[in-house]
Amino acid sequence: MGTQGWQASLDWQQHRDGAELHLAGPLGVGAVALRETPSGLSLNGAPPSDSVLSQLEERLGFELPLKGLRYWLLGVPDPHGTVELDRNEQDRAARLVQAGWTVTYDKYMSVDGDWLPARVVLVREMVRVRIAIDHWDAPR
Repeated sequence: MGTQGWQASLDWQQHRDGAELHLAGPLGVGAVALRETPSGLSLNGAPPSDSVLSQLEERLGFELPLKGLRYWLLGVPDPHGTVELDRNEQDRAARLVQAGWTVTYDKYMSVDGDWLPARVVLVREMVRVRIAIDHWDAPR
């Protein structure tokens, strides 16, 4: 693995017809706002464009797996792809391999009577992304 690293905060809000993703480095440096709607994907308030994923990859230095990430953060595989899934003793996802990524779950937290991931690690080639989830907000 490479030695380059950085830390970011992630705020993901899933809506019925799309999602909003805010990614920011320490003290908000390098903030990125993605919005997915039926019209497409937009970056930082610009109109939807086919070039958004390549712009994001250029900023991050790797391809963020947006299609699978919304499912993986919930501890489930993306239903639109093939998967290799290992479960822990509580029958929750411990590790899944999908779309070239290996996703490992090593901590869960109780959220409104359910168990959701608290720590997720994504690995693909020379990229390792660790996600620590502070809290989940259930829809009202």
